[in-house]
Amino acid sequence: MRKAFLLGAGLGTRLRPLTQVLPKPLIPVFHRPLISYALDHCRAAGILDFAINTHHLPEKWEDAFPGAGYEGDRLRFFHEPELLETGGGLKNIEGWIGNDAILVYNGDILTDIRIDKLITAHMAGNNLVTLALRSEGPAPHVAVDGKRVVDIHRKLGVADGTHQFTGIYCVDAALLGRIPAGEKISIIPAFLELAREGLLGGYVLDDGYWLDLGTREAYLEVHQRRDLGPAVHPDAAPAPDAAIRHSVVGPGCTVESGAEVVDSVLWPGTTVAAGARLDRCILYSPQPATGSHTGADL
Repeated sequence: MRKAFLLGAGLGTRLRPLTQVLPKPLIPVFHRPLISYALDHCRAAGILDFAINTHHLPEKWEDAFPGAGYEGDRLRFFHEPELLETGGGLKNIEGWIGNDAILVYNGDILTDIRIDKLITAHMAGNNLVTLALRSEGPAPHVAVDGKRVVDIHRKLGVADGTHQFTGIYCVDAALLGRIPAGEKISIIPAFLELAREGLLGGYVLDDGYWLDLGTREAYLEVHQRRDLGPAVHPDAAPAPDAAIRHSVVGPGCTVESGAEVVDSVLWPGTTVAAGARLDRCILYSPQPATGSHTGADL
């Protein structure tokens, strides 16, 4: 499997106002766009050709990936003037997919699960789609019977959900014939049709970590990890007497004298003014942060 479709067109409403500045897959996580982790994850599994759908702030994608490339691999952007949702977005890239089986990957998750195992399982089976699942998660809506998915959200009335869908799946090009062209439509109806026919696989991957960064709380929490990058970027400029605790400070940031930053994330190029205090804040604006703030997006 050599192609992957990364879903980048969502509005990210739960992360506003941050997503009024950047599309959610481009928000910085340890000084890098979130979606760059997905690209690296796919490349490690042998995928070299990428499509990404866009909608909100498409020019920001051009800024993040000048020349539509990443580490020497080509990125194809498919802009959706009107959101097509998960099914319509996949149908929209039918020409790019051709006759290939591809990997589909939500652009707002952070994970190191073994997608190479998912790909191997899909290619060895006869399912049109194979979902990557977790045994536990915040939304266990997928019901499985052995290696088959038999229901989702109990829409078929077969069984209650027991597994979390990770937002990653393999799909054969043959599925596209089941999705109407030119429509705004979810992929779930097609999944349910396959489940009825016994053609929807499920592969459980409980190894590693899997994080959905769709909320402010999850975004702050991931920056408490210390295995994803340096907390203070080498190109940041904190004053010697600034107090920075359990926080991530991006490149080009300035933290002035006497400032205190606790459990917070400072986006690249931002400034914390002298004497200011930030606690569980996300600083994204070019305007210097002054005063004392708790739980604020500034």
